[in-house]
Amino acid sequence: MIEILNASEVAQARHTGALVADILHTVKSRTTVGTNLLDIDQWTKAMIVEAGAESCYVDYAPSFGRGPFGHYICTSVNDAVLHGLPYDYTLADGDLLSLDLAVSLGGVAADSAISFIVGETSPPESAALISTTERALRAGIAAAGPGARTGDISHAIGSVLREAGYSINTDFGGHGIGSTMHQDPHVSNTGRPGRGYKLRPGLLLALEPWIMSDTVDLVTDADGWTLRSATGCRTAHSEHTIAITEDGAEILTLPEHARP
Repeated sequence: MIEILNASEVAQARHTGALVADILHTVKSRTTVGTNLLDIDQWTKAMIVEAGAESCYVDYAPSFGRGPFGHYICTSVNDAVLHGLPYDYTLADGDLLSLDLAVSLGGVAADSAISFIVGETSPPESAALISTTERALRAGIAAAGPGARTGDISHAIGSVLREAGYSINTDFGGHGIGSTMHQDPHVSNTGRPGRGYKLRPGLLLALEPWIMSDTVDLVTDADGWTLRSATGCRTAHSEHTIAITEDGAEILTLPEHARP
């Protein structure tokens, strides 16, 4: 299903996106060496409940996961890149942590992910991974607008990732979003310009470049959810929900301090 939102629904999406962004910003600011992933999950739950929102993850049970996810945020550490199931792990100095969060508020969902290094140690390889996904995300957003096609976004993202020397896994990518978290169209992290669905005002997309430093192969953890690099290499993931407008693309998941 491809869903085109009306003006009032897009306005609601701004509120949902702001909530997602502010939760991620708050969690990042509280996360230090010694923080447990289960604490992050509980912080997230408390903020979702306080806002009167609903988690998109707790009851989520797609074909690629093992039963309902059962938690409120994805916490992927080091070689984990997607769908990281929170567990009893205490973060160490230099860990690369990716947080992925989707919530629904007022009937409209928003989805965002950030990656950052915990503590004072900043391994150059980890910093490069994060920087590359952030630059690729900006390029994808810049390529989005009314009349553009999903392939234009995919090409822009993929060009940045490849120029930085990374290979691209196409098993998972960006997606439409609206009254539900995952919708069509699929937005791959590589593609050909001029191809794919033609973007229209009112369309919401979650764009999410992610990379692994030396492989394109994924393995599923024993928890049935967490996806890790097959070689154990480090990974990174960045994501924003955007709205296609008459003038271009509006980022809905910016934290308060970064909004225009």
